[in-house]
Amino acid sequence: MSARPLILITNDDGVYAPGIKHLWKAMHEIADLVVVAPAGEQSAVSLSITIRHPLRIEKVEWSIPHAEVWSVNGTPADCVKLALNVILNRSPALILSGINRGTNAGRNVLYSGTVAAIIEGVMHDIPGIAFSLGDYFNPSFAGVETYIPLMVRYILDHPLPSGTFLNVNFPKSTCGEIKGIRLTRQGKEYWAESPEQRQHPAENSPYYWLGSKLAQFEEDQDCDVSWLKEGYVTAVPIHVGELTHHGHLDKQKDAFETFFKQSAVKDKI
Repeated sequence: MSARPLILITNDDGVYAPGIKHLWKAMHEIADLVVVAPAGEQSAVSLSITIRHPLRIEKVEWSIPHAEVWSVNGTPADCVKLALNVILNRSPALILSGINRGTNAGRNVLYSGTVAAIIEGVMHDIPGIAFSLGDYFNPSFAGVETYIPLMVRYILDHPLPSGTFLNVNFPKSTCGEIKGIRLTRQGKEYWAESPEQRQHPAENSPYYWLGSKLAQFEEDQDCDVSWLKEGYVTAVPIHVGELTHHGHLDKQKDAFETFFKQSAVKDKI
């Protein structure tokens, strides 16, 4: 990695969230950085985009000298779209998202706005890394800063396959000192619903807080959920460039098409 690369930084916790500032601090000595992040919290919005009201881009001042920071009144995916098409004058070498407050291990990647920002970049053929920290309350972002430039350097020197991004999670502080890093697979757990019904005081009608509870499964030892519990940083290469289940396609293609062809003939008789 010779010349300083241009890196786009974003998140889903909002442009003023502590985690994104720590991500900037971790990277500012080795890359040219532009921050484009949501104006407010956009957690769990996944890959949603804004199409029913206008989006506005505003320059933001951090208490950090020389930081170029923009806010967008939309989702993480909106931020990446506007960054690539409006704000940046050249394509970034990499997109970084985070550092998220709370885990994005297991199937939580399907809900995560942090991860979705990186997926949006991958759809524009720009690789990326999503960073999340297991601690939701009182997260110690400073304690994981040193790992971030190392991972970025490695990915820039050893490019990810097309359509692939890296999902990185740091373990909770209750696990003690970080024991190491594991390149592994994505686990199964996710935050499931736990609806709580309440009563509207004026209309006397029910409403709900969706709530959440952790849906846990028997996990393979070699997955992010298991390694995080043992105090390891996990990095999972996730491929979104091809969404087809080729095994099912190859097995069922002829039978599926024959069935509907024969059904269409019968319906005409």
